[in-house]
Amino acid sequence: MIVVTTEQIPGKQIKDVIGVMSGGTVQSKNIGKDIGAGLKGLVGGEMKSYTAMMEEARDIALQRLIDKASKSGANAIVGMRFMTSSIIQGASEVIAYGTAVVVE
Repeated sequence: MIVVTTEQIPGKQIKDVIGVMSGGTVQSKNIGKDIGAGLKGLVGGEMKSYTAMMEEARDIALQRLIDKASKSGANAIVGMRFMTSSIIQGASEVIAYGTAVVVE
């Protein structure tokens, strides 16, 4: 599966547009991460446990998007983007979305 953030894929021609697809996940913090983040908040610096959690969430959302596009017959996704939002305090939603297409 080819996944790009651009509207076209160099060297490929879009033969069919299947449609907009998305994949997402909701991740929540845990008490261990909260304690570490609270301490890091006092002294400053990167909250590595949250960075890792959000990276994992993006990977899950992207894989779900790819799986959905593959099942629909696509072999590429163009215009892929990520969107993140807070659902409730301590939980974030990550969505990967783009247009599923068939390229030659």
